[in-house]
Amino acid sequence: MRSNPMRITTAAVRLAAIVASMATIVALAACGGNGSTNAANGTGAAVSEEPSAGVPSNYSGSFPKPVQGKAYNNTLARDKVKDGGTLNLAIGEIGPDWNRFTIAGNTTSMADLWAFYMPQLYTYSPDGGDVEPNADYLTKVEQTSDSPETIVYTLNGKAAWNDGTPIDYTAFVSTWKAMSGADPAYSPSTTDGYSNIASVERGATDKEVKVTFKTPFYPYQTLFSSLLPPQSASADVFTNGWQKNPHSEWGAGPYKIGSLDDSQVTFVPNEKWWGNKAKLDKITFRQMEDAAQANAFQNGEIDVAAAGANLLKTVKDMSGVQLRRSYGTSVSTYTINAKNVPDVAVRKAIVQAIDRQSLANISYAGIDWTPDALPGSALIPTFRAGYEDNMPTDAAFSADNAKKTLEAAGYTMGSDGYYAKDGQTVSVKYTTFSDAATTKAIANAIIKMGKDAGIRIEGDIRASNDFSTTLSTGDFQIVGLGYASGDPFNYVSACQVYCSTSQANLSFTGSAENDERLKALTATKDQAEAIRNFNEAEKKAQEQYAQIPYAAPPITLAVKEGLANFGPAGFSSSSDGIPLFHTEDIGWQA
Repeated sequence: MRSNPMRITTAAVRLAAIVASMATIVALAACGGNGSTNAANGTGAAVSEEPSAGVPSNYSGSFPKPVQGKAYNNTLARDKVKDGGTLNLAIGEIGPDWNRFTIAGNTTSMADLWAFYMPQLYTYSPDGGDVEPNADYLTKVEQTSDSPETIVYTLNGKAAWNDGTPIDYTAFVSTWKAMSGADPAYSPSTTDGYSNIASVERGATDKEVKVTFKTPFYPYQTLFSSLLPPQSASADVFTNGWQKNPHSEWGAGPYKIGSLDDSQVTFVPNEKWWGNKAKLDKITFRQMEDAAQANAFQNGEIDVAAAGANLLKTVKDMSGVQLRRSYGTSVSTYTINAKNVPDVAVRKAIVQAIDRQSLANISYAGIDWTPDALPGSALIPTFRAGYEDNMPTDAAFSADNAKKTLEAAGYTMGSDGYYAKDGQTVSVKYTTFSDAATTKAIANAIIKMGKDAGIRIEGDIRASNDFSTTLSTGDFQIVGLGYASGDPFNYVSACQVYCSTSQANLSFTGSAENDERLKALTATKDQAEAIRNFNEAEKKAQEQYAQIPYAAPPITLAVKEGLANFGPAGFSSSSDGIPLFHTEDIGWQA
């Protein structure tokens, strides 16, 4: 949702940075291997393509590749799903801020929870090509004018908050006022797009909303993808009123909160829901660390778990388990801080010295996955229509070229095997926030690659709780990051990553000229044209050799056999496999 922008946290929301810890990136990229497409399904039959329901965990051979932009969630019609049953899930965090629109509440965990009990106004196809109004909330959305840009929304006549308040134009007004940035008493996660709006008004009826823009903003579907209850419209309630309180009475979804404490939340069917009846009797989320999920899944305490290398080994001996894998929408990068590595020639040489393919291979070790190609964009997934490889051709791995780049810039090789200029050795630190085995392996590989090119790269391990401070102060030279998109419009947030004036630009590069290109993206109505313009702007940004994509992590989940309409599905699900809409259809296969 556009109300959830890029954030430098562990949460992947709109274009959320996934954290600068290689261990975390690897955890998200819990799959990998040799790319063969000849797995046996446990009964000896060959599987050349991954089925929608996934592959039995006791498969032999190699895991078949998923198809880009396809859902692997055991997609079933509602009449093929049982009425009743329970679903037990793990979650990284429960609250404390249950307001999805605030900075503190803007997390992937909260996005998962809101999908069950709060409005989700749009549906996305897995490949991002189709974006449609969710008819349970919106029966019609129409742009009625280009000048000024005007959008008219028609709300479902049955739609109402659980306390009986109709969902009408007042919800759009409260959302706009909280997110526009006009009132400093609010703490919105972003003002992008909402600050472009001139007015939000009642239309012909209370169920019709007229939104008029003072400056163009596209695609308008990135706004109002969820709604702030007008009961929560005051700045005090917005900021403080959702602390450890989900306000189920302000919910408007197929489920409602059944019970809640600091470590567990349950959802039960919402008797006031006007859409299709929820299939499950109860859904329980238990807070647990990632490392605990494997044991919990093995013990039958949860029905779904992220399948990293360890769990993939464990489930081989389990029956009744399916592995569901899809291409993810995140991109792993390493970022060079241009403030602390100011010479572009040095940055270019570092990029040429580091073998991105080797980093990807280390990241995917033991998880039966070989990517189709290295990502060439930090923001656009390779399967998205309009994707281009935006890396400069001279950024390709070559230790010899790295040496030539430094020598052309006046650096000379010293007796210690490292280049120097004016008495200063080319020396940088690679910062991590974990001493996990994979993190160490990547760090050691980068150090060795640097040495081969005459660049001294040293490891810099810091405590995980130093992560936010490190990024906010810019106290690093090279750090691993990742960017994930929560909807198909990730290019809209390009300015956050690449604009020279953006606080979220952790490379500290950019130019006024390219800033204008990036800012103009949201004024371009045609998506294909906007993505073409984004590619041009990203190509210019990448000439600074500071934001380097190297892996596109897929998503693999271990799932109890028979779970329907749940699993990785591109833009239509979260990275945890939870559908972003129509959670009422989740259930157990009949």
